[in-house]
Amino acid sequence: MNPADPTSSARLAASGLTLGYADTDVVRELDLQVPHGKVTVVVGANACGKSTLLRGLARLLRPRSGAVLLDGEAIHRLPTKQVARTLGLLPQNPTTPEGVTVADLVGRGRHPHHGPFGRLGRTRQEDEQAVAEALVLTDTLELADRMVDELSGGQRQRVWIAMALAQGTDLLLLDEPTTYLDVAHQIEMLDLLAELNARRGTTIVMVLHDLNLSARYADHLVALLHGRIVAEGTPREVVTEEVVRTVFGLDNRVIVDPVSHTPLVVPVGRHTPVPAPASPVEETR
Repeated sequence: MNPADPTSSARLAASGLTLGYADTDVVRELDLQVPHGKVTVVVGANACGKSTLLRGLARLLRPRSGAVLLDGEAIHRLPTKQVARTLGLLPQNPTTPEGVTVADLVGRGRHPHHGPFGRLGRTRQEDEQAVAEALVLTDTLELADRMVDELSGGQRQRVWIAMALAQGTDLLLLDEPTTYLDVAHQIEMLDLLAELNARRGTTIVMVLHDLNLSARYADHLVALLHGRIVAEGTPREVVTEEVVRTVFGLDNRVIVDPVSHTPLVVPVGRHTPVPAPASPVEETR
């Protein structure tokens, strides 16, 4: 499939995309097809361009060259509300408005479906149902009347994800959605997103730091190094000892996760103890 071909079946794509800040290019001449109806996870070391790529795909950062294509059209040429009804984004550190309740914040996810004179073919009941469902899915319904700025970091993260879900888009981009969440809530959140993808067919693009969770939940993995894609494909194709060593500079062993049967990276540190040879007695047991 040609990444530059706007007739591709991918609804979201990048063609020759270069992004940056000031005098520095961060993402360089990148081609990417986001598989429709799949979960794509972008991985890489710190400062490799993961968040910058997501900002470019979400139209928050204008390309220096190349283009981001949404349904075959340059995303920067499309009306803002049209993009917002198609593509939802949870940035890495969203700014929480002061003095708003959880229900109010989640309800703001419905704004793209409203025109200047009211709802676009929707009813108040549909909006309320979408908000309630998002609160239930993220286990934040009991927080609905709480002020957002009173919440813990983990609670606030789940509320932001609820707002993105309430937006009801076919494409969902999330930058580190498990930030501030403990291990149990990380798994719950990723399970929720996997279920959303399976049940609704929502195309999801996530940036994650945890390579093993990425391999467990991704249909499609994209590994970045210095703003370029160095490996792309299924977790089994991407998570190899050579790729992990190249991308993260980490000596490692890749084994099979006994639970998910996906690749599992085991770091080999400089002080990792080397097992002693078995004694003759042990060998005969």
